[in-house]
Amino acid sequence: MSSYFLFSTALQEFISYLYKKVNHLNDRSSSFCFFPQFRGFFKGMSFPVLSVAISNSVVFGSYSNALDYLTQSHRNNSDQGKQSPLTAVFMAGCFSGLAQASLAPIDLVKVRLQNQTNSGGNKYRGPLHCIAVILREDGVKGLFRGMWALALRDVPCFGLYFLPYELTCRWLTEKGKQPGNCAVLVAGGVAGVVTWACATPMDVVKARLQMCGGGGRMYSGVLNCITVSVREEGMRVFFKGLLLNTVRAFPVNAVTFLSFEMLGFFDWGFG
Repeated sequence: MSSYFLFSTALQEFISYLYKKVNHLNDRSSSFCFFPQFRGFFKGMSFPVLSVAISNSVVFGSYSNALDYLTQSHRNNSDQGKQSPLTAVFMAGCFSGLAQASLAPIDLVKVRLQNQTNSGGNKYRGPLHCIAVILREDGVKGLFRGMWALALRDVPCFGLYFLPYELTCRWLTEKGKQPGNCAVLVAGGVAGVVTWACATPMDVVKARLQMCGGGGRMYSGVLNCITVSVREEGMRVFFKGLLLNTVRAFPVNAVTFLSFEMLGFFDWGFG
């Protein structure tokens, strides 16, 4: 069971990072040559593959516990098969997004490693060196750069993450039965697409703030980043990578939800 989890974690990160690299390279010069840059697709992949297990555990664990707490009255009733209220699902999802925001340093290191380019020289030799450089240049607060943008993205969007998953599972599952693997895959994919369609604008802001001090432009905060970006590039800047994000979101999140369902992480009350 644990080997399946590790395989699925590596698979979802592999798919996710291929799309992110394509999106990053699309913003670069049109003289891009695929084969010499092929290794760049995998830059920074080892660290997120190892850390994504922690991130997913925090998200799904906090969601499950929050949902249990919010639905205690339902569980205390004799009708144990009663489905969780959708408001509770959304609120528990928002809580998991808040918990996810506490992992801002991990996300920061991941973004910094992925976005450094060989043309300008690699500033960071690896995750630990990246952390050491950030601490030396910006102090402890530097590790939380972009945290507010991360929270503004994750808190509402994780509420939307679990809500369409729950709705799709209910729609594809007969009453009184557990959702099958196909239903879970479809529901997970739908949840990912919906979430990233809503999260992409703030994800652009988050990434720009996280690159401050790492070779990117300096911004004083979330509002300053939004204002400057709109003034110089227009509203379309917040939809950069939207197509790639939504396309990759389906397989990545389908695998994510299937993995946790197969590990028995949830008790949805479909019994």
